[in-house]
Amino acid sequence: MRLSTLLTTLLATVTLVPAAHAQSEISPVAEAAPTQPNAIALPVPDQPDREVWHRSAGVLAVRNVTHPTLSVFRASGKTNGAAVIVAPGGAFLGLEMDKEGWNIAKRLASHGITAFVLKYRTLPTPADQKVFLAELTKMIQGQPAAFAPPGDTPPDALADGMAALRYVRQHAGTYSIDPHRVGFMGFSAGGFLARTLVEKGGAERPDFVAPIYPNMGPMQVPADAPPMFVAVAADDFLLNREKGLPLVDAYRAAKRPVEFHLFGDGGHGFGAGKPGTTTAHWLDQFLLWLDVMGLTKPAK
Repeated sequence: MRLSTLLTTLLATVTLVPAAHAQSEISPVAEAAPTQPNAIALPVPDQPDREVWHRSAGVLAVRNVTHPTLSVFRASGKTNGAAVIVAPGGAFLGLEMDKEGWNIAKRLASHGITAFVLKYRTLPTPADQKVFLAELTKMIQGQPAAFAPPGDTPPDALADGMAALRYVRQHAGTYSIDPHRVGFMGFSAGGFLARTLVEKGGAERPDFVAPIYPNMGPMQVPADAPPMFVAVAADDFLLNREKGLPLVDAYRAAKRPVEFHLFGDGGHGFGAGKPGTTTAHWLDQFLLWLDVMGLTKPAK
Protein backbone atom coordinates (compact mmCIF):
# COMPACT_ATOMS: atom_id res chain seq x y z
CA MET A 1 0.00 0.00 0.00
CA ARG A 2 1.38 3.41 -0.98
CA LEU A 3 2.03 6.08 1.63
CA SER A 4 -0.10 8.55 -0.31
CA THR A 5 -2.93 6.08 0.03
CA LEU A 6 -2.48 6.01 3.78
CA LEU A 7 -2.58 9.78 3.87
CA THR A 8 -5.99 9.73 2.22
CA THR A 9 -7.26 7.29 4.82
CA LEU A 10 -9.35 8.11 7.84
CA LEU A 11 -8.77 5.74 10.75
CA ALA A 12 -5.89 4.09 8.91
CA THR A 13 -4.82 0.73 10.22
CA VAL A 14 -1.12 0.24 10.90
CA THR A 15 0.54 -1.13 7.77
CA LEU A 16 4.14 -2.13 7.35
CA VAL A 17 5.56 0.13 4.65
CA PRO A 18 9.33 0.34 4.18
CA ALA A 19 10.71 3.74 5.13
CA ALA A 20 12.53 4.02 1.80
CA HIS A 21 9.26 3.53 -0.05
CA ALA A 22 7.61 6.16 2.14
CA GLN A 23 10.32 8.67 1.27
CA SER A 24 9.74 8.03 -2.46
CA GLU A 25 6.00 8.81 -2.24
CA ILE A 26 6.12 12.16 -0.42
CA SER A 27 8.75 14.74 -1.25
CA PRO A 28 11.09 15.52 1.67
CA VAL A 29 11.21 19.11 0.44
CA ALA A 30 8.38 21.57 0.98
CA GLU A 31 7.53 23.99 -1.81
CA ALA A 32 5.90 27.36 -2.22
CA ALA A 33 2.12 27.52 -2.07
CA PRO A 34 0.54 27.54 -5.53
CA THR A 35 -1.34 30.54 -6.84
CA GLN A 36 -4.99 30.26 -5.87
CA PRO A 37 -6.63 33.29 -7.50
CA ASN A 38 -10.20 32.12 -6.90
CA ALA A 39 -9.73 31.24 -3.21
CA ILE A 40 -12.25 32.79 -0.82
CA ALA A 41 -11.33 32.99 2.87
CA LEU A 42 -13.82 31.43 5.27
CA PRO A 43 -14.35 32.96 8.72
CA VAL A 44 -12.01 31.57 11.38
CA PRO A 45 -10.37 32.87 14.58
CA ASP A 46 -7.18 34.78 13.83
CA GLN A 47 -4.14 32.50 13.92
CA PRO A 48 -0.77 32.19 12.14
CA ASP A 49 -0.57 30.67 8.67
CA ARG A 50 1.27 27.33 9.12
CA GLU A 51 0.59 25.67 5.77
CA VAL A 52 3.16 23.27 4.35
CA TRP A 53 2.79 22.37 0.67
CA HIS A 54 4.56 19.37 -0.84
CA ARG A 55 4.27 16.72 -3.53
CA SER A 56 2.48 13.47 -2.74
CA ALA A 57 2.99 10.88 -5.49
CA GLY A 58 3.86 13.80 -7.78
CA VAL A 59 0.77 15.94 -7.12
CA LEU A 60 0.23 18.84 -4.75
CA ALA A 61 -0.94 18.30 -1.18
CA VAL A 62 -1.05 20.55 1.86
CA ARG A 63 -0.97 20.08 5.63
CA ASN A 64 -1.14 22.29 8.74
CA VAL A 65 -4.05 24.22 7.26
CA THR A 66 -5.15 27.00 9.66
CA HIS A 67 -6.93 29.32 7.20
CA PRO A 68 -9.82 27.52 5.43
CA THR A 69 -10.75 28.61 1.92
CA LEU A 70 -13.13 27.83 -0.93
CA SER A 71 -11.71 27.86 -4.47
CA VAL A 72 -14.37 28.48 -7.09
CA PHE A 73 -14.51 26.63 -10.41
CA ARG A 74 -17.30 28.23 -12.42
CA ALA A 75 -19.37 26.07 -14.71
CA SER A 76 -18.14 25.92 -18.27
CA GLY A 77 -20.75 27.36 -20.62
CA LYS A 78 -24.28 27.61 -19.25
CA THR A 79 -24.68 26.61 -15.60
CA ASN A 80 -27.29 23.98 -14.81
CA GLY A 81 -27.92 25.56 -11.42
CA ALA A 82 -26.28 22.89 -9.25
CA ALA A 83 -23.28 23.40 -6.99
CA VAL A 84 -20.94 20.88 -5.39
CA ILE A 85 -18.50 21.56 -2.56
CA VAL A 86 -15.53 19.20 -2.93
CA ALA A 87 -13.57 18.12 0.17
CA PRO A 88 -10.23 16.34 -0.46
CA GLY A 89 -9.04 13.57 1.84
CA GLY A 90 -5.90 13.12 3.90
CA ALA A 91 -6.86 11.51 7.25
CA PHE A 92 -7.52 15.03 8.62
CA LEU A 93 -3.71 15.34 8.71
CA GLY A 94 -3.40 16.84 5.22
CA LEU A 95 -5.35 17.40 2.02
CA GLU A 96 -4.82 15.92 -1.46
CA MET A 97 -5.71 19.24 -3.10
CA ASP A 98 -4.76 18.35 -6.66
CA LYS A 99 -5.94 14.74 -6.99
CA GLU A 100 -9.13 14.96 -4.92
CA GLY A 101 -9.88 18.66 -5.17
CA TRP A 102 -9.00 20.76 -8.20
CA ASN A 103 -9.02 17.85 -10.65
CA ILE A 104 -12.51 16.80 -9.56
CA ALA A 105 -13.81 20.38 -9.60
CA LYS A 106 -12.63 20.90 -13.17
CA ARG A 107 -14.47 17.77 -14.28
CA LEU A 108 -17.68 18.91 -12.59
CA ALA A 109 -17.39 22.43 -14.02
CA SER A 110 -17.04 20.99 -17.52
CA HIS A 111 -20.56 19.58 -17.09
CA GLY A 112 -22.24 22.83 -16.05
CA ILE A 113 -21.85 22.38 -12.29
CA THR A 114 -20.30 25.17 -10.23
CA ALA A 115 -17.71 23.53 -7.97
CA PHE A 116 -16.07 24.83 -4.81
CA VAL A 117 -12.95 23.11 -3.46
CA LEU A 118 -12.86 23.27 0.32
CA LYS A 119 -9.45 23.58 1.96
CA TYR A 120 -10.51 22.81 5.51
CA ARG A 121 -8.45 22.97 8.67
CA THR A 122 -6.29 19.94 9.48
CA LEU A 123 -4.72 18.60 12.65
CA PRO A 124 -1.23 19.94 13.45
CA THR A 125 1.86 18.07 12.26
CA PRO A 126 5.58 19.00 12.52
CA ALA A 127 6.48 22.09 10.48
CA ASP A 128 9.70 20.59 9.14
CA GLN A 129 9.00 18.27 6.20
CA LYS A 130 11.74 15.77 7.05
CA VAL A 131 10.60 15.57 10.68
CA PHE A 132 7.05 15.07 9.46
CA LEU A 133 8.13 12.17 7.24
CA ALA A 134 10.08 10.56 10.09
CA GLU A 135 7.07 10.76 12.41
CA LEU A 136 4.77 9.49 9.67
CA THR A 137 7.00 6.47 9.17
CA LYS A 138 6.82 5.77 12.91
CA MET A 139 3.04 5.96 12.79
CA ILE A 140 2.86 3.53 9.88
CA GLN A 141 5.20 1.10 11.61
CA GLY A 142 3.08 1.14 14.74
CA GLN A 143 5.53 3.13 16.86
CA PRO A 144 4.58 6.12 19.07
CA ALA A 145 4.39 9.19 16.83
CA ALA A 146 3.68 12.91 17.17
CA PHE A 147 0.30 12.57 15.45
CA ALA A 148 -2.34 10.08 14.34
CA PRO A 149 -5.66 10.15 12.47
CA PRO A 150 -8.59 11.04 14.75
CA GLY A 151 -11.47 8.74 15.56
CA ASP A 152 -14.11 11.23 14.41
CA THR A 153 -14.47 14.38 12.31
CA PRO A 154 -12.55 17.14 14.16
CA PRO A 155 -14.66 20.14 15.23
CA ASP A 156 -12.64 22.59 13.08
CA ALA A 157 -13.20 20.52 9.93
CA LEU A 158 -16.92 20.27 10.68
CA ALA A 159 -17.13 24.02 11.29
CA ASP A 160 -15.40 24.68 7.95
CA GLY A 161 -17.80 22.37 6.13
CA MET A 162 -20.75 24.23 7.63
CA ALA A 163 -19.19 27.60 6.77
CA ALA A 164 -18.71 26.45 3.17
CA LEU A 165 -22.37 25.49 2.86
CA ARG A 166 -23.48 28.83 4.29
CA TYR A 167 -21.19 30.79 1.95
CA VAL A 168 -22.35 29.01 -1.20
CA ARG A 169 -26.03 29.42 -0.34
CA GLN A 170 -25.67 33.06 0.69
CA HIS A 171 -23.90 33.86 -2.60
CA ALA A 172 -26.03 31.66 -4.86
CA GLY A 173 -27.09 34.66 -6.94
CA THR A 174 -23.46 35.61 -7.62
CA TYR A 175 -22.79 32.20 -9.17
CA SER A 176 -26.22 31.65 -10.81
CA ILE A 177 -26.90 28.56 -8.73
CA ASP A 178 -29.95 27.28 -6.89
CA PRO A 179 -29.42 27.55 -3.09
CA HIS A 180 -31.56 24.42 -2.73
CA ARG A 181 -29.28 22.34 -4.95
CA VAL A 182 -25.98 22.62 -3.08
CA GLY A 183 -24.23 19.28 -2.61
CA PHE A 184 -21.16 18.12 -0.72
CA MET A 185 -18.70 15.57 -2.13
CA GLY A 186 -15.85 14.25 0.01
CA PHE A 187 -13.04 11.78 -0.51
CA SER A 188 -11.87 9.43 2.27
CA ALA A 189 -11.62 11.73 5.32
CA GLY A 190 -13.53 14.31 3.26
CA GLY A 191 -16.17 11.60 2.85
CA PHE A 192 -16.34 11.22 6.62
CA LEU A 193 -16.82 14.99 6.82
CA ALA A 194 -19.67 14.64 4.30
CA ARG A 195 -21.30 11.99 6.50
CA THR A 196 -20.90 14.15 9.60
CA LEU A 197 -22.55 17.10 7.86
CA VAL A 198 -25.58 14.89 7.24
CA GLU A 199 -25.63 13.70 10.86
CA LYS A 200 -24.96 17.05 12.55
CA GLY A 201 -25.75 19.73 9.97
CA GLY A 202 -29.39 20.16 10.94
CA ALA A 203 -31.29 22.50 8.63
CA GLU A 204 -28.00 23.57 7.01
CA ARG A 205 -27.01 20.09 5.84
CA PRO A 206 -26.25 19.60 2.10
CA ASP A 207 -29.10 19.10 -0.37
CA PHE A 208 -27.31 16.00 -1.66
CA VAL A 209 -24.14 14.28 -0.53
CA ALA A 210 -21.49 12.09 -2.14
CA PRO A 211 -18.99 10.36 0.17
CA ILE A 212 -16.40 8.68 -2.07
CA TYR A 213 -14.44 5.77 -0.52
CA PRO A 214 -15.37 7.03 2.96
CA ASN A 215 -15.50 5.27 6.31
CA MET A 216 -18.10 2.62 5.44
CA GLY A 217 -19.24 2.03 9.03
CA PRO A 218 -22.78 2.73 10.25
CA MET A 219 -24.08 6.27 10.70
CA GLN A 220 -27.00 8.02 12.33
CA VAL A 221 -29.33 8.91 9.44
CA PRO A 222 -31.78 11.77 10.10
CA ALA A 223 -35.39 11.29 9.03
CA ASP A 224 -34.93 14.02 6.41
CA ALA A 225 -31.42 13.04 5.30
CA PRO A 226 -30.53 14.19 1.76
CA PRO A 227 -30.02 11.81 -1.16
CA MET A 228 -26.64 10.07 -0.96
CA PHE A 229 -24.29 8.76 -3.68
CA VAL A 230 -21.57 6.36 -2.47
CA ALA A 231 -18.69 4.92 -4.50
CA VAL A 232 -16.03 2.51 -3.23
CA ALA A 233 -13.86 -0.28 -4.64
CA ALA A 234 -14.30 -3.87 -3.43
CA ASP A 235 -10.59 -4.07 -2.58
CA ASP A 236 -10.63 -0.92 -0.42
CA PHE A 237 -9.40 -1.97 3.02
CA LEU A 238 -11.87 0.42 4.69
CA LEU A 239 -14.71 -1.60 3.18
CA ASN A 240 -13.03 -4.88 4.03
CA ARG A 241 -12.91 -3.88 7.70
CA GLU A 242 -16.70 -3.89 7.86
CA LYS A 243 -19.14 -6.78 8.06
CA GLY A 244 -21.51 -6.13 5.21
CA LEU A 245 -22.33 -2.59 4.12
CA PRO A 246 -23.29 -0.70 7.32
CA LEU A 247 -23.29 2.78 5.77
CA VAL A 248 -25.61 1.78 2.93
CA ASP A 249 -27.75 -0.35 5.24
CA ALA A 250 -28.23 2.61 7.61
CA TYR A 251 -29.54 4.79 4.78
CA ARG A 252 -31.84 2.07 3.52
CA ALA A 253 -33.18 1.39 7.02
CA ALA A 254 -34.03 5.10 7.32
CA LYS A 255 -35.80 4.85 3.94
CA ARG A 256 -33.69 7.64 2.49
CA PRO A 257 -32.52 7.74 -1.17
CA VAL A 258 -29.12 6.12 -1.69
CA GLU A 259 -27.18 5.23 -4.83
CA PHE A 260 -24.36 2.75 -4.16
CA HIS A 261 -21.59 1.75 -6.57
CA LEU A 262 -19.27 -1.09 -5.61
CA PHE A 263 -16.46 -1.33 -8.16
CA GLY A 264 -14.60 -4.59 -8.62
CA ASP A 265 -11.19 -3.10 -7.97
CA GLY A 266 -9.44 0.24 -7.75
CA GLY A 267 -8.18 0.26 -4.18
CA HIS A 268 -8.42 3.22 -1.84
CA GLY A 269 -7.77 6.72 -3.14
CA PHE A 270 -8.69 6.31 -6.81
CA GLY A 271 -9.60 10.00 -7.14
CA ALA A 272 -11.29 10.74 -10.46
CA GLY A 273 -10.76 7.08 -11.37
CA LYS A 274 -8.00 4.50 -11.67
CA PRO A 275 -7.13 3.77 -15.33
CA GLY A 276 -7.84 0.23 -16.39
CA THR A 277 -10.65 -0.22 -13.86
CA THR A 278 -14.33 0.68 -13.92
CA THR A 279 -13.66 3.35 -11.30
CA ALA A 280 -12.45 5.41 -14.27
CA HIS A 281 -16.13 6.13 -15.03
CA TRP A 282 -17.59 6.74 -11.57
CA LEU A 283 -17.96 10.48 -12.22
CA ASP A 284 -20.13 9.68 -15.24
CA GLN A 285 -22.36 7.61 -12.97
CA PHE A 286 -22.53 10.48 -10.48
CA LEU A 287 -23.55 12.94 -13.20
CA LEU A 288 -26.22 10.55 -14.45
CA TRP A 289 -27.53 10.19 -10.88
CA LEU A 290 -27.74 13.98 -10.50
CA ASP A 291 -29.70 14.21 -13.74
CA VAL A 292 -32.13 11.40 -12.84
CA MET A 293 -32.68 12.97 -9.40
CA GLY A 294 -33.54 16.28 -11.06
CA LEU A 295 -30.60 18.06 -9.43
CA THR A 296 -29.04 19.41 -12.61
CA LYS A 297 -32.01 20.89 -14.39
CA PRO A 298 -31.04 24.06 -16.30
CA ALA A 299 -31.33 27.27 -14.35
CA LYS A 300 -34.13 29.57 -15.54
